[in-house]
Amino acid sequence: MYEAKTFTIPTLEGISERTITEHLGLYAGYVKHVNHIHDEMSTVTDTYAKAEMQRRLGFEFGGMRNHEYYFTQFEGGSNECPDGAFKTLVEKHHQSVDGFVAHFRNIAMTRGVGWAMAYIDRQTNQLVCTWVDEQHLGQLADLDIVLALDMWEHSYMLDYAPSEKKAYVDAFFANLNWEVVANRI
Repeated sequence: MYEAKTFTIPTLEGISERTITEHLGLYAGYVKHVNHIHDEMSTVTDTYAKAEMQRRLGFEFGGMRNHEYYFTQFEGGSNECPDGAFKTLVEKHHQSVDGFVAHFRNIAMTRGVGWAMAYIDRQTNQLVCTWVDEQHLGQLADLDIVLALDMWEHSYMLDYAPSEKKAYVDAFFANLNWEVVANRI
């Protein structure tokens, strides 16, 4: 059984407390549904129904885990990118933290619902940034998430219209604790 984690999120600039509260409720729903699917899988005998539950598990589990990465990045408040392995990788491939952020912002502006993600490829020791549809379609195999930005409308609709999602991305980076991100390397 999985339990919803608690996060110590300070007051954020440009992302309201109401948005965070609603968003945390959505996260708790993913945890609840992961547990529900696990419980039901042991009682269902119909092969088709079991297959559909298994397929749905990827969506619910991805939603649960992605949000854990997302909310953790706000804990401790905004901090600059510290010197170290992460910053060295960023500078190697993007010349600067600002260059990395510009690249990542472009990914975040992809049309549709999903996630902008940065991963560490430990086999090649490089950062890989991509768009992930929904919660689970497009996650990169054998790579660890370093930075996760939720781009579903529920992340920003209480604060910004869909046409203003760039302002949400700006708010995300204004509140990001880069130390959390860097420690994932």
